[in-house]
Amino acid sequence: MLRSFISIIIVIVLVGCNLNRQTYSYDTIDVVDFKTLEPQLTKSTDTVYVVNFWATWCSPCVKEFPYFDEAAKIYSGSKVKFLMVSLDFPNQIEQSLKPFVKSRTDRLPVVLLDDPNQNEWINKVSPNWSGALPATLIYKGSSKVFIEGPIDLADITSNIDSLLVKP
Repeated sequence: MLRSFISIIIVIVLVGCNLNRQTYSYDTIDVVDFKTLEPQLTKSTDTVYVVNFWATWCSPCVKEFPYFDEAAKIYSGSKVKFLMVSLDFPNQIEQSLKPFVKSRTDRLPVVLLDDPNQNEWINKVSPNWSGALPATLIYKGSSKVFIEGPIDLADITSNIDSLLVKP
């Protein structure tokens, strides 16, 4: 009887630990235009959103990618959502993007932005963005932080934490 009780407790703990962790397989990666992506940049909820613009051919992007994966792990179960927006070329999904992402994470949602009108949408992401990669938008409601250039885990977590405490 005690053995059964302990087994049930172990199962509950193991299942409970994984309930808040969303995983992704990356068998398919959605290709979106900016019109489809834009609502992800302007949500008005009590959640902090972290949107990183990056590409596999961008060395600083590749270097900072693990920081976003670690932050997603740290904030698992919190009101923080991540979105990695790849600016790779659509014809590179199978040979570059999928293998890169599969080998580095299973917790970050990834989409590929395929919209040739970057002169229009870059300013909509942030008027401070020159278009250089990497670039990160961290926001909660109308409170926004935009960072052009590489960032590390401490930068990510401090910006998330500052927005989590805001009403």
